[in-house]
Amino acid sequence: MAMEILLLLGLLAAALWTVMTTRLLRSVVGLALTSAVLSIIIFRLNSPVAAVFELSVCAGLIPVIFITTISFTQRIAKSQIQERRRERFIRFFLLPVIVVVAGLALLRWLKIPALMLPAAAGETDVRLLLWNVRHLDLLGQIVILLAGAFAVVILFKEPRK
Repeated sequence: MAMEILLLLGLLAAALWTVMTTRLLRSVVGLALTSAVLSIIIFRLNSPVAAVFELSVCAGLIPVIFITTISFTQRIAKSQIQERRRERFIRFFLLPVIVVVAGLALLRWLKIPALMLPAAAGETDVRLLLWNVRHLDLLGQIVILLAGAFAVVILFKEPRK
């Protein structure tokens, strides 16, 4: 139980660092770290296939694409950085509390220990395993992909004038 709490705290810290930092490169590193911790959590929930997808795509491929994109951008002035940092802090002040409360409510509502199904014995075809036995892993992947899409929108959104 202590390991799960440490992993969730690490996930929360990495996610907060990702959205609160004003430097894009640091945000990408935070996103990769968040994905790596999330893949460990998914693996510990006995979903190794989903964990591999998370680690390879979200912690590996996506940061490479972001870093390539960042290499084509220009730096902004320090005054703009401070202003954006203050804006983000005000804008996302309650976000960690909302995420923790929503996560705890979701865990309570879904009764997560009942969802931790063992891998099917003898299932060797990944397609059958994912679609027939581990369909909740696919739901998790969809949620993670949507969260990544929202992160891209937040990271690359132009500030209002």
